Amino acid sequence: MRQRRWKTWALRGLGGVLLLVLVAIVAGWLYLRASLAQLDGERRGAGLGATVTVTRDAAGVPLISGASRADVAYATGFVHAQERFFQMDLLRRTAAGELAELFGPRALPLDRSRRLHRFRARAQDVLARLPAAERALLERYVAGVNDGLGALRTKPFEFLLTGTEARPWSAVDSLLVIWAMYIDLQGNQEARELARGWLREHSDPAQLAFLLPESSSWDTTLDAGTAAAAPGPAPLPPRAPAWWGAAPEKPAQLAGAAFVDSVGSNNHAIAGSRSASGAAIVSDDMHLGLQLPNIWYRLALSFPDPKGKDGRRRLVGVSLPGAPPTVIVGSNGQVAWAFTNSYADLVDLVALNTDPARPGQVRTPNGWETPADHVELIAVKGAASERFVVRETSLGPIREAGGRQYAVHWIAHDPQAINVNHLKLETAASVDEALGIAAIDGIPAQNFVAGDAQGNIGWTIGGLLPQRATPSLASTFPLEEGTPTWNALLPPASYPRVVNPAGGQITTANSRQLMGEGAALIGDGGFDLGARNRQLAEGVQALGQKVGMRQAFDAAQDDRALFIGRWRERALQALDAQALAGQPQRAEFRRLLEKSWTGHASVDSVGYRLARNYMWALNELLFGRANKALGELEPKTTLATATSRWPDVVARLLDARPAGWLPPGHADWRAVQLAAIDRVIADLGKDGQPLAKATWGQRNTATIAHPISIAVPALAPVLGAPADQLPGDSNMPRVAGPKFGQSERLTVSPGREEEGLYNMPGGQSGHPLSPFFLAGHKEWVRAEPVPLLPGAAKYTLRFVP
Repeated sequence: MRQRRWKTWALRGLGGVLLLVLVAIVAGWLYLRASLAQLDGERRGAGLGATVTVTRDAAGVPLISGASRADVAYATGFVHAQERFFQMDLLRRTAAGELAELFGPRALPLDRSRRLHRFRARAQDVLARLPAAERALLERYVAGVNDGLGALRTKPFEFLLTGTEARPWSAVDSLLVIWAMYIDLQGNQEARELARGWLREHSDPAQLAFLLPESSSWDTTLDAGTAAAAPGPAPLPPRAPAWWGAAPEKPAQLAGAAFVDSVGSNNHAIAGSRSASGAAIVSDDMHLGLQLPNIWYRLALSFPDPKGKDGRRRLVGVSLPGAPPTVIVGSNGQVAWAFTNSYADLVDLVALNTDPARPGQVRTPNGWETPADHVELIAVKGAASERFVVRETSLGPIREAGGRQYAVHWIAHDPQAINVNHLKLETAASVDEALGIAAIDGIPAQNFVAGDAQGNIGWTIGGLLPQRATPSLASTFPLEEGTPTWNALLPPASYPRVVNPAGGQITTANSRQLMGEGAALIGDGGFDLGARNRQLAEGVQALGQKVGMRQAFDAAQDDRALFIGRWRERALQALDAQALAGQPQRAEFRRLLEKSWTGHASVDSVGYRLARNYMWALNELLFGRANKALGELEPKTTLATATSRWPDVVARLLDARPAGWLPPGHADWRAVQLAAIDRVIADLGKDGQPLAKATWGQRNTATIAHPISIAVPALAPVLGAPADQLPGDSNMPRVAGPKFGQSERLTVSPGREEEGLYNMPGGQSGHPLSPFFLAGHKEWVRAEPVPLLPGAAKYTLRFVP
């Protein structure tokens, strides 16, 4: 009897526990649903002049229509906040150095590095100087953001999981979002200068010139420059530096196993003389870190404009939630525009001297000065706030590295670094007008490519450039005493331009833009190798005449392995009969290079992965000691940080086979290549995996997840995209890595937006219960574009005064 009672009570207890679990799940589900965006109905909007309508299609893409630009800005803010507020919060915190308030002490190192720049204080100054009309428009957006946040029935779920509150939005926060992009696009230039400085200190001038070539064999520039027009390669010195060769200990994993060439973006424009419609075609795919929600928010805006079609202006493209409320990349019906990172030289690390006789002072190129101290209090979740002191010179804040002090002289610190002139593109009527606006745009310096409805195309730099008194390579190293830095901005009238080139096309992909006049105005802040741009340029040229929208779109999805193909040929040459004798694993390596090679970075190709890792194994064998030392100087820094052109350096060595550069421990250069192949075999087989299973897709598997997974790792499977195997790689137009790649794909002709095409890796909403959370992801994986304009209205939300 007692045993029966015990079983009865045990079953009741288990049932009670299960019921509690079920109730908790239902309650959690209901709570999450309460923070979903409102899609239908009617709301009152404070300060509205007339009714604003937000219609969304089945994928959640809105068309926001109003009777004034200010009313449309309000509704844009409302929509952004309801779908993406946590993303917006992360962006402002990233720029301001306020992540520890969300994630605790582990975020402190990152916050300290960002507080150094005091962007929140700088944003207050910029806001105070904004013209009244622009500030008013920004304030209408802010009002919409805060009303959208307040209209949610519960705070966004991310704040519940982090145990924090959703702080209201401000106009200063919108400016901080632009500075977050400065950090993302230019934040590696300090590390590059430090890496180049280390090489200068540990190499003689001849060695340094050889290791850091000024141009690449792949360069194809907008002024029709080629490698033949570039500075010739430096002579090969008789001996290598003392640090030459592999690190003493064998690395646990090849550098090539990481996605290392994270430089981003392609764009191209095709003139009306070559398009099927006679209007220019502009195509853009910005390469950034991938997460959910996607960084961009697609939309269309409609408001009155006497210069627009039928008295209205329609904008279509992508916006950046939190930033001033306009289209970042897209079309206004008369002009379409696109961006890629320019990699202009925008940072100088200026070495500072001290003297015991001058306590508290430092010597800059401007003379001795006493830095100003600024106390920053960093709020830390679960701990006391940290007091962080920023010492700032006339050239910028002071940072330390390798036992030295440097002033960080960064264009992002300039009082004119941020403005809202990007809004002026909304009504640009021609390429010439758009290029003029780009030169005064307060954004990180970008390659700005535009095309208009008349078929004209053009390029310039959009964003601020420094005016250097004597442009030279010296500015790409830490500046020692006596080396000047810039002290003024380049006048907009001096910006380089290319308009309607003879070939009827413009392409940029983060590589050198110009070989001749104008190149020195941009400098070299870390250009890409150039293989990607050459492949894109040749691919667009091969489209010929009467180019259609889909052809232009597909040009950026080219995943042919032209760059890695050359390294495959080198590996095959090294694997001759002598190298294979008694070496079954090398024989299998060669077999897979031959048989599992598609000529593309395709997911089923083993040969592609082997050839790529062979190139990176050579990097470790030649630069391993330098990589180790550079990583100790600045985390995650390698020789590839100092120069993207290192593959050209290695290729020259393999061709010349100089005895003085043979890395220690190898009998000859053939032995070096075989050692690289053996290292790849050991690395890919370390878990007992057969080499034939090491496909590129196995390595290039997407891990795109919501950043809240950092705080709650158990939620990663729920908050992530499928583990898709992705074709593509760096050094080809279709850039794809596990967490980095084409953050959007947009192709459009101004005035013909109905024919425009689009992709992005995540959906419109950052909420996992939203039907829009992953809308469009499958199409992005397959590179099957969807229409750029929103489709038929499925949801309608009205705002009334």
